[in-house]
Amino acid sequence: MLNPQITAFMDRWTAEWSSLQGSTPQDRRAHFETVAVNMALPRPEDVDQSQEHWIDSAAGRIRVRVFRHTSGGTQDCLIYSHGGAFMQGSPETHADITARFASWNRQTVISLDYALCPEHPFPAAFDQVCDVARWCRDQAGELGIDPDRIVIGGDSAGGNLAAAVALAMKDFGFLGQLLIYPCTEFDTTRPSMIANAEAPLLQTKGMSAVNRMYVGGEANEHLLSTDPRVAPYVAADHSGLAPAFVAVAENDPLYDSGVIYAEKLRAAGVPTELDLGDGLIHGYLRAMEYCDDSRAKLQKMAAWMAAL
Repeated sequence: MLNPQITAFMDRWTAEWSSLQGSTPQDRRAHFETVAVNMALPRPEDVDQSQEHWIDSAAGRIRVRVFRHTSGGTQDCLIYSHGGAFMQGSPETHADITARFASWNRQTVISLDYALCPEHPFPAAFDQVCDVARWCRDQAGELGIDPDRIVIGGDSAGGNLAAAVALAMKDFGFLGQLLIYPCTEFDTTRPSMIANAEAPLLQTKGMSAVNRMYVGGEANEHLLSTDPRVAPYVAADHSGLAPAFVAVAENDPLYDSGVIYAEKLRAAGVPTELDLGDGLIHGYLRAMEYCDDSRAKLQKMAAWMAAL
């Protein structure tokens, strides 16, 4: 089943990508920025987006953009990593999402411009997200956030990073983990990989090559099935993790990857809410202008964070 409102979104999305010149990761990266500008929703007027910071990291300096509700005071914080197959995307391409979280929850969102592959393969992005989390706690007073109320989150590749960092930094004390259509492992034989191989927006063709690119090539391909910093699903112990919201989409090759991770979290005693995304596709939060359910899902995620 496909939500009929997704069709209008896909018509626009396909048209926007039809003008892509070239096919390298760098070509796609640059074009994605243009597509995001062309399809941007009106920005909430009660969110200040003017702040940027550069944070030192052993993996290279990382830029973050701050989305902060104008009410001021000490606010809850969401550290957000964007999607884009580990090779494209930025705080700007995902500002429609992060600005609405900041507006609806009257909170601060720290959106990461993490290192992208193939120029910067694993563990660069992972290490940077860890360092940003530590920086947020250290600079909580300057940022106007509560250091004990930090949620780690992201979508798609960013959902992978959020899950991996929540796992690796279990003792950090994250308030929650928001995992939106995440890639938690890389098994391309899962039923949803086969059933949704030609799904809208994300298809399985070329996926294995992108996965290898993330870990720096074929010589490191074993990391995709052995290293929990790459594939958090394969970790031996998921107990003691922060409560999770896992959102998947019915028409998404990564559907099973999110569902099995939610099941593993629940089996380990982690409070976990799983939203099955009936009728939706990978990347559905980009369709908020066209699909009522896309916007409703984002509101549900915001409400989950507010209730933590």
